[in-house]
Amino acid sequence: MSDLFHPLVPDDFVGRIFAVMARCPQHIFQVLTKRPERMVGVLGPNGCGFYAVDRLVPRPQPNVWLGTSIENDRWTSRADALRETPAAVRFISAEPLLGPLPSLDLTGIDWLIVGGESGSEHRPMDAEWVRDLRDRCVAAGVPFFFKQWGGRTPKANGRELDGRTWDEYPR
Repeated sequence: MSDLFHPLVPDDFVGRIFAVMARCPQHIFQVLTKRPERMVGVLGPNGCGFYAVDRLVPRPQPNVWLGTSIENDRWTSRADALRETPAAVRFISAEPLLGPLPSLDLTGIDWLIVGGESGSEHRPMDAEWVRDLRDRCVAAGVPFFFKQWGGRTPKANGRELDGRTWDEYPR
């Protein structure tokens, strides 16, 4: 539960993590970062790639899904770096969704997760922001997963959007 691509995480440690994931093909690993620029630098075509300490790890690993957090329109450029990263599945976690994402380009994105903020000082999420993203996913054929409305507790306001739950996953 930390950011694997934080600047203080050494590249060789990232390599060891990818080696462990490669040895566990029965599991799907979701690696989420707020630093996709470093992720593409480490894993991308000009980076060190998916090299482990002791052997070459296939790239991209089918059981490793790479994603980035985008909470408001200021950060939609993170999707550009994500698209440059070799991955079996690229996903965006728009949670907590703190504003509309009109600039978000879903090209090359395999999954979108949306959720509101929870906790005693949660900020509200507008239903129109969620509907816009859902509708754009449906039009683009991108699986849409609505995690929660948010509130004082994660389940305070439920998961339904317009009378249904959205539990879509990439293939």
